[in-house]
Amino acid sequence: MAHEHIVKSYDSELGRLYGEINRMGELALEQLQRALDALNQRSLALADQVIAGDREIDRLERTVGNDVLRLLALRQPMARDLREVFGALKIAAAIERIGDYAKNMAKRSKILSEAQLMPATEGLSQLTKLAKELVSEALAAYKTQDAERAMRMRARDIELDAAFTRLFREVLTYMAEDPRQITPSTHLLFIAKNIERVGDHATNIAEVTHFVVTGEEVTEARAKKDGFEPS
Repeated sequence: MAHEHIVKSYDSELGRLYGEINRMGELALEQLQRALDALNQRSLALADQVIAGDREIDRLERTVGNDVLRLLALRQPMARDLREVFGALKIAAAIERIGDYAKNMAKRSKILSEAQLMPATEGLSQLTKLAKELVSEALAAYKTQDAERAMRMRARDIELDAAFTRLFREVLTYMAEDPRQITPSTHLLFIAKNIERVGDHATNIAEVTHFVVTGEEVTEARAKKDGFEPS
């Protein structure tokens, strides 16, 4: 939190809210890594752990929602305080979606566990690593209330878009060379798209952070480099 209030209990309540969001972020990052490990290790047990672990992220999002409602009802925050409360709600929703993408990755990894391991899975490791970096940076900017850091992270989403495009083209080439791999390659592409969408939610966290700190919404469109935008 960037400032203190006369009513110390309000600071305590905000601190708890930030702590819940921080825990959600930690869990989401762990889920992403486990989902990738499940794919690389062809581990059904690990995939099931990821699927089951999503419930804790969902539970924490509900807790954040309840805490936000209580703060609004009892404290009636204004200005920066109101932005912080609503910002927490939006960021919790973004983290919950990241957790969903990790769960989706794990579900598809179970299908791929019986397929031939494709060279393109190496690209998924790099894609996931970059997505995790963006999420970590976005959460750090939020935790420290650093609007400039948040915007720098937002600009990096183009890196993830470009990496996704490279992987997409690689998998398409693989499918063309060996039609027997079309079905597993399709699942691989869905996993890659899930990871790319994680980056989009990281940028959402950055934009909310910028709004909480400055009171100004980010209106300029993000640069995209996924190879599929209209020319």
